[in-house]
Amino acid sequence: MENKKKFHLDLSKKSIKAGLVILVLLILGSLVSGIMGAKELHSAPGSLTYQNTLEMERQRDLEDYDEDNTVCDVTFTAGDDKMIKSYSYAEYEDLDVDSITAYEYETEKGTKLFFDHKDPSQDEIADAYTLVMAEKTMPLFNACSSLAILSVSLLVMLVWGQFFTTYEKSWFLSIMTLATIVSVAFPEESANGVNGIVIMLLYLLDTFLNILCELLISKQSKYNFLVSVAVEITEIVMCIVLMYRFATMVTTLFFWLPIDILSYINWSRHQDDEDDDLTMVRRLKGWQEVLVIISIVVFTLVVGYFISGLDIKTDFIHNQTLETAIIYLDACASAVGIANGLFIFFRFREQWIAWYIDAALEAIINILSGQYVLLVLKLGYFTNTTYGYIKWTKYIKSHKEEKLTVF
Repeated sequence: MENKKKFHLDLSKKSIKAGLVILVLLILGSLVSGIMGAKELHSAPGSLTYQNTLEMERQRDLEDYDEDNTVCDVTFTAGDDKMIKSYSYAEYEDLDVDSITAYEYETEKGTKLFFDHKDPSQDEIADAYTLVMAEKTMPLFNACSSLAILSVSLLVMLVWGQFFTTYEKSWFLSIMTLATIVSVAFPEESANGVNGIVIMLLYLLDTFLNILCELLISKQSKYNFLVSVAVEITEIVMCIVLMYRFATMVTTLFFWLPIDILSYINWSRHQDDEDDDLTMVRRLKGWQEVLVIISIVVFTLVVGYFISGLDIKTDFIHNQTLETAIIYLDACASAVGIANGLFIFFRFREQWIAWYIDAALEAIINILSGQYVLLVLKLGYFTNTTYGYIKWTKYIKSHKEEKLTVF
């Protein structure tokens, strides 16, 4: 018995050492990527050589501006070559062209720059070069931010390793590793004047916080609500930055933040008699489930109709039909989220079923919006929801129903 215990202790020490080595490598990778990206971005264009002229087509499907926009970016392309011109709204209104003659220049390092006239000024060259280099170095900056988030993920598993099982550690780090890969493979474009790198960092932070919160819920830990507060703040920032999903933003601000605080208090009052790390949980009755479904349908129709009538402009979604569909899906996801929040507050097992529905709706919205890195988060939802449902069900079956009071 002593030999077996010593073997597991030695194995644990080796795992920690290996984890620390990987952590150092991830931090170094993040630093190197960030330094390389910054060096490229702030490099000087040098002298330019004129090449030739070419006709570029205007991409009208990327435009959706009104008088509220002070700067209107218009994209012209010819194959893989691209030129972005910025206009005031008044200039944009008078712009009645489907193509433009672009003058191609090349830097000493072979970088192509395009202008709508010959002999550009030094300021125009510097602006065009920075724009091109920002797009070129985006994978490096995405790698920097994603490796940094992955480092934090590994650090959490190392510091609080005794609290998590081997499966839970593997699941958590697998999801974060997959999110890192996807963030580099599918970089985000800028929207509403916010750089795509910042948007991707918000996505990764949202993924990290959400799956950590989900994992703690499956373990019946009250500390999930502390992480959840950070989740809500991140998602409010995302809604403001992208200027979309206002039903989710309002629900998060006025429902999720207060319910997180109240739930932490309620869960603290219902600790398991045998294990202080566990909270007692229970199941819902049939008539209560029907009432919840009816409430979700009504909320979806009313809120979806109201928000779809608002004139809210965003650079993130360029199709009116798509925007309306997302509004109704968002309203439904918000309704399911509210039901889920109440289930969690009352410690009902059915919150996992609500998570299934919510994850499916969120996945559809992410696909329609092209937010592919957030699909990794939904994969985490689906897998952990199954795990959590099984754990809660086993707990309920092993405890007397009369112990599991609502308050």
